[in-house]
Amino acid sequence: MKKHYTSFFLILVFTLFSCKKSSLPVLETGSQQPMPTRWIDKDTGYELIRLTDTVNSNRSFYFHNNPFIPGIKGEGNLMIFYGSTQILQSDKWFRGGEVRQLFSINLKTKEVKQITKNTEPIFGEIVGKKRREVYYQKRDTVFATNVDNLETRTVYIFPDTIRGGISTLNADETVLAGTFADAGKDSILRNNPRKSDFFNLIFEAKLRHYLFTLNVETGEIATIHSDTAWINHVQFSPVNPAHLMFCHEGPWHKLDRIWLIDVNEKKPRLMHTRTMDMEIAGHEFFSRDGKTIWFDLQMPKGKTFFLAGVNIETGEEKKYALKRNEWSIHFNISPNQQLFAGDGGDPSQVAKAQDGQWIYLFHPEGDSLRSEKLVNMKHHDYDLEPNVHFTPDGKWIVFRANFEGKSQIYAVNLKKHKR
Repeated sequence: MKKHYTSFFLILVFTLFSCKKSSLPVLETGSQQPMPTRWIDKDTGYELIRLTDTVNSNRSFYFHNNPFIPGIKGEGNLMIFYGSTQILQSDKWFRGGEVRQLFSINLKTKEVKQITKNTEPIFGEIVGKKRREVYYQKRDTVFATNVDNLETRTVYIFPDTIRGGISTLNADETVLAGTFADAGKDSILRNNPRKSDFFNLIFEAKLRHYLFTLNVETGEIATIHSDTAWINHVQFSPVNPAHLMFCHEGPWHKLDRIWLIDVNEKKPRLMHTRTMDMEIAGHEFFSRDGKTIWFDLQMPKGKTFFLAGVNIETGEEKKYALKRNEWSIHFNISPNQQLFAGDGGDPSQVAKAQDGQWIYLFHPEGDSLRSEKLVNMKHHDYDLEPNVHFTPDGKWIVFRANFEGKSQIYAVNLKKHKR
């Protein structure tokens, strides 16, 4: 695999050099397989680049999991991603048996480096940008691998009595957090592998779930909260090391989803209360300064759409209105907190949008968002959710897509190409 990636890197460098001497092709995104390494989306005028090869199936991280590590001495920022020889077209399957590896790509040089070499499945999308480590789990064991020298250490081994999984790392990179549940959840997942099957079953089972913290140096583990609600979507604040957000998972219109807990005080606080029948709020994420929790808000479900934010200290809410076609499965916020991005959705999603298959850039204007279409995603199968990320310099948006057949990672330049 290393030899393959080296060859791909040389081809990519040659392609980038050649592109400077000639105009980029203007193409309908996904209209041919393979697409060139770089092209201009003919429907939007924005430049795209494929960051990964076309041999393996490659996936960028879930939208609220930071994949970036700052570069050293101008060497370029790193982005961590998963690569696999297995082809999984959908995000809706329980992926317990997938063998995949973690890689890094230098966003300046485009050099790819393999970080893990495991013969068994691993999971975890957790990056310590200060410690320059990636955290992941294999069966009952939590590991950390340094992205520079590839040294790996064992962080923790769960006892037989806890089937726990790590989810997030706090701002000062001293504590991991995750969840575990009473017996019964694993059997539901094994017997009902599709999300459409297990989603309601786990919600209705009312199994007790536990929220825990784990010290990355001492291995000290502590249960900080438990509930018969399904606890999920766990994420630490990017700024406050004590602020941990989690959700009550399940059908969004049947629950108050978004919660915040101080890991020291251990008192959960509901961050948004539904005010009408069939209102939904979810896919929550922190602002870059850790002061706001942003989320998809529909009042009611599938009818009226907002990107909403709640101030953690005051509880004050801000709502930006969206048109139906602009609704996105996931949203994200730029490093300077002036812009938002969305990954769109196909007609099968909750918005039932007939023209929503786009990567969007959003500009807040008053109480609404003005959208720009960046990438036409009509050849993408939305069973694989694109999950947009702004690069650390705020100049590109990274996403994953399968319009070339296998899942690959792409970036769209936010500076419109001059034709």
